[in-house]
Amino acid sequence: MTVGTFRAKMIGGLVLVAFLASCNSVRGRVERGELDYENYTAQQIFERAEYDLASNNFELAAQSFAEVERLYPYSELTKRAVIMQAYSYHLEKDYEASRAAAQRYIDFYPTDEDAAYAQYLLALSYYDQIDEVGRDQGLTFLALQELRKVIEIYPDSEYARSSILKFDLAFDHLASKEMEVGRYYLRRDHFTAAINRFRVVVEDFQTTSHTPEALHRLVEAYLSLGLNNEAQTAAAILGYNFRATEWYEDSYALLTARGLRPEPAGDNWLRKVYRQMIKGQWL
Repeated sequence: MTVGTFRAKMIGGLVLVAFLASCNSVRGRVERGELDYENYTAQQIFERAEYDLASNNFELAAQSFAEVERLYPYSELTKRAVIMQAYSYHLEKDYEASRAAAQRYIDFYPTDEDAAYAQYLLALSYYDQIDEVGRDQGLTFLALQELRKVIEIYPDSEYARSSILKFDLAFDHLASKEMEVGRYYLRRDHFTAAINRFRVVVEDFQTTSHTPEALHRLVEAYLSLGLNNEAQTAAAILGYNFRATEWYEDSYALLTARGLRPEPAGDNWLRKVYRQMIKGQWL
Protein backbone atom coordinates (compact mmCIF):
# COMPACT_ATOMS: atom_id res chain seq x y z
CA MET A 1 0.00 0.00 0.00
CA THR A 2 1.45 3.37 -1.00
CA VAL A 3 1.19 6.56 1.05
CA GLY A 4 -1.35 7.81 -1.47
CA THR A 5 -3.35 4.58 -1.17
CA PHE A 6 -3.25 4.78 2.62
CA ARG A 7 -4.54 8.35 2.55
CA ALA A 8 -7.11 7.60 -0.12
CA LYS A 9 -8.54 4.73 1.90
CA MET A 10 -8.48 6.83 5.04
CA ILE A 11 -10.21 9.77 3.36
CA GLY A 12 -12.78 7.48 1.82
CA GLY A 13 -13.56 5.98 5.20
CA LEU A 14 -13.71 9.37 6.86
CA VAL A 15 -16.12 10.71 4.24
CA LEU A 16 -18.38 7.75 4.92
CA VAL A 17 -18.19 8.35 8.65
CA ALA A 18 -18.94 12.03 8.16
CA PHE A 19 -21.97 11.14 6.04
CA LEU A 20 -23.28 8.66 8.60
CA ALA A 21 -22.62 11.10 11.39
CA SER A 22 -24.89 13.61 9.69
CA CYS A 23 -27.79 11.18 9.64
CA ASN A 24 -30.20 11.20 12.56
CA SER A 25 -30.68 7.47 12.16
CA VAL A 26 -27.22 6.71 13.54
CA ARG A 27 -27.85 5.66 17.10
CA GLY A 28 -25.43 5.71 19.99
CA ARG A 29 -22.97 8.11 18.33
CA VAL A 30 -21.18 10.54 20.63
CA GLU A 31 -22.53 14.02 19.90
CA ARG A 32 -20.15 16.92 19.35
CA GLY A 33 -19.44 18.88 22.48
CA GLU A 34 -20.00 15.95 24.83
CA LEU A 35 -16.83 15.21 26.77
CA ASP A 36 -17.97 12.49 29.20
CA TYR A 37 -16.12 9.76 27.32
CA GLU A 38 -16.50 7.20 30.10
CA ASN A 39 -20.17 6.76 29.25
CA TYR A 40 -19.41 5.56 25.73
CA THR A 41 -17.93 2.49 24.14
CA ALA A 42 -14.54 2.38 22.42
CA GLN A 43 -16.31 2.13 19.05
CA GLN A 44 -18.43 5.21 19.74
CA ILE A 45 -15.45 7.30 20.82
CA PHE A 46 -13.41 6.11 17.86
CA GLU A 47 -16.22 7.07 15.48
CA ARG A 48 -16.45 10.50 17.06
CA ALA A 49 -12.69 10.90 16.54
CA GLU A 50 -13.03 9.90 12.89
CA TYR A 51 -15.86 12.38 12.46
CA ASP A 52 -13.74 15.19 13.89
CA LEU A 53 -10.82 14.17 11.71
CA ALA A 54 -13.04 14.28 8.62
CA SER A 55 -14.17 17.74 9.75
CA ASN A 56 -10.54 18.93 9.96
CA ASN A 57 -10.88 19.23 13.74
CA PHE A 58 -7.51 17.56 14.19
CA GLU A 59 -6.84 18.43 17.82
CA LEU A 60 -10.22 17.18 19.02
CA ALA A 61 -9.81 14.05 16.92
CA ALA A 62 -6.44 13.35 18.51
CA GLN A 63 -7.90 13.83 21.98
CA SER A 64 -10.71 11.40 21.25
CA PHE A 65 -8.33 8.78 19.88
CA ALA A 66 -6.31 9.24 23.06
CA GLU A 67 -9.42 8.54 25.13
CA VAL A 68 -9.86 5.21 23.37
CA GLU A 69 -6.33 4.33 24.40
CA ARG A 70 -6.84 5.54 27.97
CA LEU A 71 -10.25 4.05 28.68
CA TYR A 72 -9.97 0.84 26.67
CA PRO A 73 -6.28 -0.16 26.66
CA TYR A 74 -7.11 -3.76 25.73
CA SER A 75 -9.65 -2.97 23.03
CA GLU A 76 -9.03 -4.08 19.46
CA LEU A 77 -9.38 -0.42 18.51
CA THR A 78 -6.60 0.78 20.80
CA LYS A 79 -3.78 -0.05 18.41
CA ARG A 80 -5.50 1.88 15.61
CA ALA A 81 -6.26 4.73 17.99
CA VAL A 82 -2.57 5.21 18.81
CA ILE A 83 -1.45 5.49 15.18
CA MET A 84 -4.42 7.74 14.41
CA GLN A 85 -3.38 9.98 17.30
CA ALA A 86 0.04 10.38 15.72
CA TYR A 87 -1.56 11.15 12.36
CA SER A 88 -4.07 13.64 13.81
CA TYR A 89 -1.48 15.49 15.87
CA HIS A 90 0.77 15.72 12.81
CA LEU A 91 -2.03 17.31 10.80
CA GLU A 92 -2.50 19.73 13.71
CA LYS A 93 1.26 20.45 13.51
CA ASP A 94 1.62 19.45 17.14
CA TYR A 95 4.81 17.63 16.26
CA GLU A 96 5.88 16.80 19.80
CA ALA A 97 2.57 15.07 20.55
CA SER A 98 2.63 13.31 17.18
CA ARG A 99 6.15 12.10 17.88
CA ALA A 100 5.17 10.78 21.31
CA ALA A 101 2.22 8.81 19.93
CA ALA A 102 4.28 7.41 17.05
CA GLN A 103 7.05 6.33 19.41
CA ARG A 104 4.50 4.69 21.70
CA TYR A 105 3.15 2.71 18.77
CA ILE A 106 6.64 1.56 17.82
CA ASP A 107 7.39 0.56 21.41
CA PHE A 108 4.16 -1.40 21.88
CA TYR A 109 3.67 -2.83 18.38
CA PRO A 110 7.14 -3.06 16.78
CA THR A 111 6.19 -5.91 14.43
CA ASP A 112 2.80 -4.58 13.37
CA GLU A 113 2.24 -3.70 9.73
CA ASP A 114 1.78 -0.01 10.64
CA ALA A 115 5.06 0.19 12.58
CA ALA A 116 6.79 1.47 9.43
CA TYR A 117 4.20 4.22 9.09
CA ALA A 118 4.64 5.13 12.76
CA GLN A 119 8.39 5.45 12.22
CA TYR A 120 7.75 7.51 9.11
CA LEU A 121 5.45 9.87 11.03
CA LEU A 122 8.09 10.17 13.74
CA ALA A 123 10.66 11.18 11.13
CA LEU A 124 8.22 13.65 9.57
CA SER A 125 7.70 15.28 12.97
CA TYR A 126 11.27 16.53 12.63
CA TYR A 127 11.50 16.84 8.85
CA ASP A 128 8.48 19.10 8.46
CA GLN A 129 10.10 21.69 10.73
CA ILE A 130 13.31 22.16 8.76
CA ASP A 131 12.01 23.94 5.66
CA GLU A 132 13.70 27.19 6.60
CA VAL A 133 17.49 27.25 6.29
CA GLY A 134 17.83 29.46 9.35
CA ARG A 135 16.22 26.97 11.72
CA ASP A 136 18.12 24.98 14.34
CA GLN A 137 20.13 22.32 12.52
CA GLY A 138 19.57 19.91 15.40
CA LEU A 139 16.15 19.19 13.90
CA THR A 140 17.78 18.28 10.60
CA PHE A 141 20.13 15.80 12.27
CA LEU A 142 17.21 14.22 14.13
CA ALA A 143 15.19 14.00 10.91
CA LEU A 144 18.11 12.26 9.19
CA GLN A 145 18.44 9.84 12.08
CA GLU A 146 14.77 8.87 12.05
CA LEU A 147 14.53 8.72 8.25
CA ARG A 148 17.50 6.38 8.23
CA LYS A 149 15.58 4.05 10.54
CA VAL A 150 12.72 3.85 8.06
CA ILE A 151 15.17 3.09 5.26
CA GLU A 152 17.18 0.49 7.20
CA ILE A 153 14.53 -1.18 9.37
CA TYR A 154 11.68 -1.12 6.84
CA PRO A 155 13.46 -1.19 3.44
CA ASP A 156 10.57 -2.99 1.76
CA SER A 157 7.87 -0.73 3.13
CA GLU A 158 5.93 1.75 1.04
CA TYR A 159 7.56 4.58 3.01
CA ALA A 160 11.19 3.68 2.27
CA ARG A 161 11.38 5.46 -1.09
CA SER A 162 9.83 8.65 0.28
CA SER A 163 12.24 8.49 3.21
CA ILE A 164 15.23 8.20 0.86
CA LEU A 165 14.11 11.30 -1.04
CA LYS A 166 13.55 13.25 2.16
CA PHE A 167 16.88 12.04 3.55
CA ASP A 168 18.68 13.45 0.51
CA LEU A 169 16.83 16.76 0.86
CA ALA A 170 17.62 17.00 4.57
CA PHE A 171 21.27 16.19 3.85
CA ASP A 172 21.32 18.93 1.22
CA HIS A 173 19.75 21.25 3.80
CA LEU A 174 22.73 20.78 6.14
CA ALA A 175 25.11 21.68 3.34
CA SER A 176 22.98 24.72 2.57
CA LYS A 177 23.42 25.95 6.12
CA GLU A 178 27.20 25.57 5.91
CA MET A 179 27.18 27.52 2.66
CA GLU A 180 25.05 30.28 4.15
CA VAL A 181 27.48 30.77 7.04
CA GLY A 182 30.50 30.49 4.74
CA ARG A 183 29.17 33.21 2.45
CA TYR A 184 28.54 35.41 5.48
CA TYR A 185 32.20 35.15 6.51
CA LEU A 186 33.43 35.58 2.94
CA ARG A 187 31.50 38.81 2.46
CA ARG A 188 33.20 40.17 5.58
CA ASP A 189 36.66 39.06 4.47
CA HIS A 190 36.91 36.48 7.25
CA PHE A 191 38.56 34.13 4.81
CA THR A 192 39.80 31.45 7.20
CA ALA A 193 36.38 31.08 8.82
CA ALA A 194 34.76 30.94 5.39
CA ILE A 195 37.21 28.28 4.20
CA ASN A 196 36.39 26.11 7.20
CA ARG A 197 32.70 26.12 6.24
CA PHE A 198 33.25 25.44 2.56
CA ARG A 199 35.70 22.67 3.43
CA VAL A 200 32.94 20.90 5.40
CA VAL A 201 30.73 20.94 2.30
CA VAL A 202 33.48 19.55 0.06
CA GLU A 203 34.56 16.85 2.48
CA ASP A 204 31.28 15.83 4.13
CA PHE A 205 28.58 16.81 1.61
CA GLN A 206 30.18 15.95 -1.73
CA THR A 207 26.96 14.46 -3.11
CA THR A 208 24.87 17.59 -2.56
CA SER A 209 24.06 20.33 -5.04
CA HIS A 210 26.23 22.82 -3.13
CA THR A 211 29.62 21.27 -3.91
CA PRO A 212 30.34 23.27 -7.11
CA GLU A 213 29.76 26.60 -5.42
CA ALA A 214 31.73 25.51 -2.34
CA LEU A 215 34.75 24.76 -4.56
CA HIS A 216 34.44 28.11 -6.31
CA ARG A 217 34.19 29.94 -2.99
CA LEU A 218 37.35 28.15 -1.90
CA VAL A 219 39.08 29.47 -5.00
CA GLU A 220 37.96 32.99 -4.08
CA ALA A 221 39.00 32.71 -0.45
CA TYR A 222 42.38 31.11 -1.11
CA LEU A 223 43.27 33.64 -3.81
CA SER A 224 42.39 36.42 -1.37
CA LEU A 225 44.86 34.91 1.11
CA GLY A 226 47.52 34.44 -1.57
CA LEU A 227 47.36 30.65 -1.26
CA ASN A 228 47.60 29.90 -4.96
CA ASN A 229 48.25 26.16 -4.71
CA GLU A 230 45.02 25.59 -2.80
CA ALA A 231 43.08 27.81 -5.19
CA GLN A 232 44.43 25.98 -8.25
CA THR A 233 43.66 22.57 -6.78
CA ALA A 234 40.10 23.56 -5.84
CA ALA A 235 39.58 24.78 -9.40
CA ALA A 236 41.03 21.55 -10.80
CA ILE A 237 38.50 19.50 -8.83
CA LEU A 238 35.76 21.86 -9.92
CA GLY A 239 36.79 21.61 -13.56
CA TYR A 240 36.96 17.83 -13.52
CA ASN A 241 33.55 17.33 -11.94
CA PHE A 242 31.57 20.44 -12.87
CA ARG A 243 33.20 21.92 -15.95
CA ALA A 244 29.90 22.99 -17.51
CA THR A 245 28.86 25.12 -14.55
CA GLU A 246 29.12 28.87 -14.14
CA TRP A 247 31.14 28.25 -10.99
CA TYR A 248 33.96 26.72 -13.01
CA GLU A 249 33.85 29.55 -15.54
CA ASP A 250 34.15 32.11 -12.73
CA SER A 251 36.98 30.22 -11.03
CA TYR A 252 38.83 29.82 -14.34
CA ALA A 253 38.54 33.55 -14.98
CA LEU A 254 39.87 34.39 -11.51
CA LEU A 255 42.89 32.12 -11.95
CA THR A 256 43.83 33.10 -15.49
CA ALA A 257 43.60 36.77 -14.54
CA ARG A 258 46.51 36.04 -12.18
CA GLY A 259 48.42 33.93 -14.68
CA LEU A 260 47.40 30.67 -12.97
CA ARG A 261 45.75 27.50 -14.23
CA PRO A 262 43.38 24.98 -12.63
CA GLU A 263 45.70 22.12 -11.68
CA PRO A 264 46.61 20.12 -8.58
CA ALA A 265 49.43 21.92 -6.84
CA GLY A 266 51.24 21.74 -3.56
CA ASP A 267 50.57 19.41 -0.63
CA ASN A 268 47.33 20.35 1.10
CA TRP A 269 43.94 18.93 2.06
CA LEU A 270 42.50 19.69 -1.37
CA ARG A 271 45.29 17.70 -3.04
CA LYS A 272 44.12 14.74 -0.97
CA VAL A 273 40.53 15.30 -2.11
CA TYR A 274 41.81 15.52 -5.70
CA ARG A 275 43.57 12.16 -5.38
CA GLN A 276 40.48 10.54 -3.90
CA MET A 277 37.82 12.00 -6.18
CA ILE A 278 39.68 11.99 -9.48
CA LYS A 279 42.54 9.52 -9.21
CA GLY A 280 40.71 7.06 -6.96
CA GLN A 281 43.69 6.95 -4.59
CA TRP A 282 42.57 6.67 -0.97
CA LEU A 283 45.91 6.22 0.75
